[in-house]
Formats: sequence, structure tokens, C-alpha cells
Amino acid sequence: MQSENSVRKAEPSLLSLILRPHRSLSRFGFFIFMAAVLGMYMAVGGYFFAIGAWAVFGFMGSEVLLLYILFRLNYRDARAFETVDLTRSKLAVQKVDPRGRAEGFEFQPHWLRVDMDDPPEQHSQLTIGSHGKTLTLGSFLTPPERLEVAREIRGGLRKIRFEA
Repeated sequence: MQSENSVRKAEPSLLSLILRPHRSLSRFGFFIFMAAVLGMYMAVGGYFFAIGAWAVFGFMGSEVLLLYILFRLNYRDARAFETVDLTRSKLAVQKVDPRGRAEGFEFQPHWLRVDMDDPPEQHSQLTIGSHGKTLTLGSFLTPPERLEVAREIRGGLRKIRFEA
């Protein structure tokens, strides 16, 4: 015998968003960039090594290694994302950090408040809130992108409120 919950069909999604941080350099671009940096390091560092300034070669090598590590950390942080799913009964947000740990939040859409400066400024944040709970969305997005997300969420909420 099936329970009522398992028989009940999933509510259709009115709005579904996946927010991801933007990275302007692809993996192939990163490979080309690091090859160019390494080539320049070998040419300049090799010259200094040849004239007897071997310490410069070592310091330059540590700078190249540091640059590589920082880019790898930047790419690791790009694995973070947020999902926003709006149905008639709830707005569900899931935040996933770079390590894959997820944290979920749910809000009742009829009382949901969406706050975002229009026009957006550099420090503008997109927040949603209801019943004393607030959540910041898309902190890794640019201000215009956050404004666009706020408009999409408001549009979905308008559909729910005016159809009810």
C-alpha cells in the first residue's frame, strides 16, 4: 500500500534557476596562459641564471608556482552554485559550496519579499526574506546579473499572487 505522499505528484516548477559564478578563462585558456607564463619564466629566468643571478631564477619560479596555485583555487571556488526553484507552495533555495556541501532553505511565496537596488550599485545585494528569515542570493554575480535574478523571482511571485 502506498502512502498519500508517495502518490501525490510533484508540484510543477514555475521558475527554476541555477546561479553559477562566472569565470572568464576556460580550462584551455588557462593551459595556454600558463604555458606562456612558463615560457617567459624560462627565457627571462634562464638569462639571469646564465649571468650568475641564480636567485632571480628561483624567486621567479616561486612566483609562477604561486600564480598556478591561485588560479587553481579560483577554479575550485567556481564549483559553487545556487539553485532557486519556485512552485505555488514554496520557494526552495539550495546553496552548494565548492566542496559539494549543500544547504537548503524554503520560503512561503505568498509572504516573500525580494530586495535589490534598482539601478544596482557595486555593493547591492539580492536578498529574499519572509517571517524574519532573510537569505542573500547570488553574491558571486555581478550587480546587473543580481538585478535580473531579482526581476525573474518577482515575476514568478506575481504569477502566483495574481492567479490565486
